[in-house]
Amino acid sequence: MSKIKSDHIFTSESVSEGHPDKICDQISDAILDECIKLDPLSRVACETLTTTNLVINAGEITCKYWDKINPEEIARNVVYEIGYNNNELKFSSESFEYINRIHSQSADISQGVTEGEGLFVEQGAGDQGMMFGYADNSTAEFMPAPIAYSHRLLDELQRIRKNGDIPYLRPDSKSQVSVKYQNGTPVEIDSVVISHQTDDNIPITQIENDMIKVIKDVLNSTELISSNTKFIINPTGRFVIGGPHGDAGLTGRKIIVDTYGGIGSHGGGAFSGKDPSKVDRSAAYYARYAAKNIVASGIAEKCEIQVAYAIGIAEPLSINIDTYGTSSINEKLINEMLLSKEIFDFRPSKLIDDLKLLNPSNWSYRDTAAYGHFGRNRFPWEKIDKVDHIVKYFE
Repeated sequence: MSKIKSDHIFTSESVSEGHPDKICDQISDAILDECIKLDPLSRVACETLTTTNLVINAGEITCKYWDKINPEEIARNVVYEIGYNNNELKFSSESFEYINRIHSQSADISQGVTEGEGLFVEQGAGDQGMMFGYADNSTAEFMPAPIAYSHRLLDELQRIRKNGDIPYLRPDSKSQVSVKYQNGTPVEIDSVVISHQTDDNIPITQIENDMIKVIKDVLNSTELISSNTKFIINPTGRFVIGGPHGDAGLTGRKIIVDTYGGIGSHGGGAFSGKDPSKVDRSAAYYARYAAKNIVASGIAEKCEIQVAYAIGIAEPLSINIDTYGTSSINEKLINEMLLSKEIFDFRPSKLIDDLKLLNPSNWSYRDTAAYGHFGRNRFPWEKIDKVDHIVKYFE
């Protein structure tokens, strides 16, 4: 388990919506959104691959109205909205080749995860495995500072790019923030790296000046930038060839970017393209929900929750909590609270209902697929609505 040492530098990265892997995540989740909109009980495991002017979809989807869904049209719309609409980029919404290899979900899996089918009356977990949720109080998002700041930078840069405020920016980019900790608390941003795809023949000094201004505009409010902070911009000196032409993309390859930037643990399962019956996604969301409410309640400064499942079985096999020694309540008692189901219920059907994962309102699964699944208040697993219940439980 990754422990946060007292004095150290920790680094996390984020990637933009135009990164090849994130294009794939967004296409997969946009197809999921359409399935759930038409049939909330859809079973979706949708993968996407991109490379030079090519998009391939594969996987297993069972949806009552699949005949009304056009995955190619969805993929082209996503690519266009990201900003790949110029043939000069060697990947364009109008011209890429599209291949579809999607088929229906296995009946063997369905009988274990669909309520009322097979041996189990209650909806079981869609797969075996372990999932983690994490929160700490180092940022307003209750997220680790390095990943929170990396996401903030790219979110602002995509807004600037789409508004045309810096006209030479292209869709592909990465950020990386290194934060110095003392006694477990962020005290300084040691370095910031921005690698941003640009038009050709833009002087590196202009790119550096523009990117550093954005960094300072976004991060000055943290009061962690100092005269010692290093700014590293397009370190190779040139980033013109990017997107799927520069590097092939696949769904699910940015699991650390999607979660906590390497702080805490990870069960290994990706999120995008999976409907909520897949506990890889839904239970990880719920574990974050519980961890965030525990930290927000003030009983711990940091909290990590692990939950494990067996496919087809509703009850978690185990729930484990680690507060890294920051809790004012005995961890055994917090674990007992989670197991009691009085405040949080980790059975798949219950957590899906609690977070309304089959009926997204004012958010979509595609929204989650860039700039982090956690730390943005639009998502229901980011609600802090159990704090009073937790406080009362431990009175």
